[in-house]
Amino acid sequence: MGKKRSGGGLTGSQQAAKFLGVSVLSGVVLAGMAIPAAGALGLAAKGTVEGFDEIPANLKTPPLSQRTTILDAEGGLIATVYSRDRQVVPLTAISPYMQKAIVAIEDSRFYEHGAVDLKGILRAVNRNAQEGGAAQGASTLTQQYVKNVFVEEAGDDETKVREAQEKSLGRKIRELKYAIQVEEELGKKKILENYLNITFFGQQAYGVESAAQRYFSKPAKDLTLEESALLAGVVQSPSRFDPVNDVTEATKRRNLVLQRMADIKDISQAEADAAKAKPVVLKVTKPKNGCITAVKGAGFFCDYVRNSFLDDAAFGKTREERAKVWNQGGLTVRTTLDPQSQDSVNESIKDHVDQDDKVATAVTLVQPGTGRVLAMGQSKPYGFAKNETQINFSVDKKMGGSNFGFPTGSTFKAFVAASAIERGLPPTKTYQSPYEMDYPSPVQTCGDKPWLNLERPKAHVENESESEVGPYGMKEAMAKSVNTYFVEMISEIGVCPVTEMATKIGVIPANGAKLPEVPSIALGTEGMSPLTMANAYATFANRGVYCTPVAIESITDAHGKALSVPKSKCDRAMSEKTADTINSLLLGVVDSGTGQQAGLTDRQSAGKTGTTDNRYNAWFVGYTPNMSGATWVGSGGTKQVSMENITIGGQYYDKVFGGGLPGPIWKQAVSGALSGREAQSFVSVNIPDASSPVAGGSKPGTGKPNRPGKPGRGDNKPGDGQPGGATAAGADGGAGGPGGNDPLGGITLPPGVIGGRD
Repeated sequence: MGKKRSGGGLTGSQQAAKFLGVSVLSGVVLAGMAIPAAGALGLAAKGTVEGFDEIPANLKTPPLSQRTTILDAEGGLIATVYSRDRQVVPLTAISPYMQKAIVAIEDSRFYEHGAVDLKGILRAVNRNAQEGGAAQGASTLTQQYVKNVFVEEAGDDETKVREAQEKSLGRKIRELKYAIQVEEELGKKKILENYLNITFFGQQAYGVESAAQRYFSKPAKDLTLEESALLAGVVQSPSRFDPVNDVTEATKRRNLVLQRMADIKDISQAEADAAKAKPVVLKVTKPKNGCITAVKGAGFFCDYVRNSFLDDAAFGKTREERAKVWNQGGLTVRTTLDPQSQDSVNESIKDHVDQDDKVATAVTLVQPGTGRVLAMGQSKPYGFAKNETQINFSVDKKMGGSNFGFPTGSTFKAFVAASAIERGLPPTKTYQSPYEMDYPSPVQTCGDKPWLNLERPKAHVENESESEVGPYGMKEAMAKSVNTYFVEMISEIGVCPVTEMATKIGVIPANGAKLPEVPSIALGTEGMSPLTMANAYATFANRGVYCTPVAIESITDAHGKALSVPKSKCDRAMSEKTADTINSLLLGVVDSGTGQQAGLTDRQSAGKTGTTDNRYNAWFVGYTPNMSGATWVGSGGTKQVSMENITIGGQYYDKVFGGGLPGPIWKQAVSGALSGREAQSFVSVNIPDASSPVAGGSKPGTGKPNRPGKPGRGDNKPGDGQPGGATAAGADGGAGGPGGNDPLGGITLPPGVIGGRD
């Protein structure tokens, strides 16, 4: 005998099972089939009750996917991202009109029946039998809620979504079993609240709060009677009754809802008639989703934040787990983006490089000592139209950047000098530094086999100008960016100390590969990202302590619970003395060397210029004690553009070099970012000028900035297919390219890899 409730009668599940025993398998109750009730009663199947009881009543409602809000460091909105635009709200934050309207049109006896509405079933069966088809369904609002749970759980898996929505008897039976569980566990008010938050209202709006914002630009608690009726009517067929695309159909459906509300006495007939007489008035807020909607030109920073989340094991063991959390949404992500710095970067880019120029620029600013990414911008906006891109020029490939990054030219020389000084080489070290020379051979690597210059003709390096002839000391060689000086230096100390130092400060090629153990890396042959370079130079500003870059300050979930957010990891990469010496050397670059046009006027700044073969890329990487930044200008697409006789930002350049365009971009960006902020000073190291006279060139310490070479042999640039290239690369800049050999021992370089210059 069945177990009875205290008030008499069978429990809800027993009633359902008993009912199923005489009708479910016929498909009458839930499958919406047009079978007369009399015929249905004779189609009971033995074992129906037992089969029903075997379905586990363990429906676990998945968290509802919601929008994620990304904020800057001051709490300002950067962007809203979501897989489903939803904002979960309590029933108390939903207009009573909306609550009544959805119940009236979807399940008017909602508060009177249990999980299954027997009267509704019989009514539907009779109607369907009369009309010879599935004219009317019998699902309760609770059953609809359960179906939506299955759809939500399916996510973006189209197969699972179809399975959750299929009109099959099996799904209907399972749906009913779970509906019984939900009724017993949640109660009517909570079911209604959940239903209004989960259901789809069209126009990419999930849940009533997002729907109210989408159609009327107001919260759900402020919906009027006629607005509530309109939204309630949309639910049955969001495409057919979409008021944005078909106001006539939507109005008819709204009026039907209003009349239904009057019929069941939720409102008076007079109220219904008055509401029907009003035209549909929308105040549509268009869907805004993703980093493409980011303000302050921060679309790429927004994308970097997303990739940082997906790449960090702190947010899940696998990328798939992390993606699930991100797509689930409901997060509030506070980032490190500094509004003042971002505005300044945007203004500087706008003033120097146009969106439709043949070349592009990218600027990234970071904070020494914390690794906080303060600003990130580029001249090609985030988007899909002409002269827009989804490639973030500022970051590595795995974080959404270009395939190879961009060769850094002479900005890499600072790492060579740091390696040498850390090994005890004095900053007064002098090398002969001829205008041109073969790469010395052998050069020690990290392994047992040294690098040998075995090519024919031999791998060759030359300076930017024939007037650059040594001997030079380190101070003047850095200021003038003398190629042969740093090739001699790396040949003396070996490649291994340089690659080890570079790795310690995060200088990893943008494609994730290891730095090749070849002496040509001294001239910046490897492709790097601006973020990598800015953060590496921040190590000098931080007196030798490297901090990993971070973009996320804090995260709270949909319930306001704080998630654990990884902090920057800081480790000493070089001694304070080495860093202070590099700072003093690079101060000279902006004071009297190739970077004079980048020098700040209100505070100390240091940095290094870099220009690559055929002027495909030009860099300035510079810093103050409290801010480091990298500016790159070059070819953002697959086609390399030589920046000679070119107009950029409306200004003509006969030759672009690191100090001539990237330098001023950096100067304006950093000046604005630091405006009104403390002007700090470096710990200086006195570095005497070299005492040896310079044959065939200016005397050491004269402070004359380097300029592009004169016509003739000085313009026979590295990598142009002629012997003597700084990397001995082919015509396209890649090792072994047309017209060139492969002096790098089989190392394959990306397009545009070339030697360092000013």
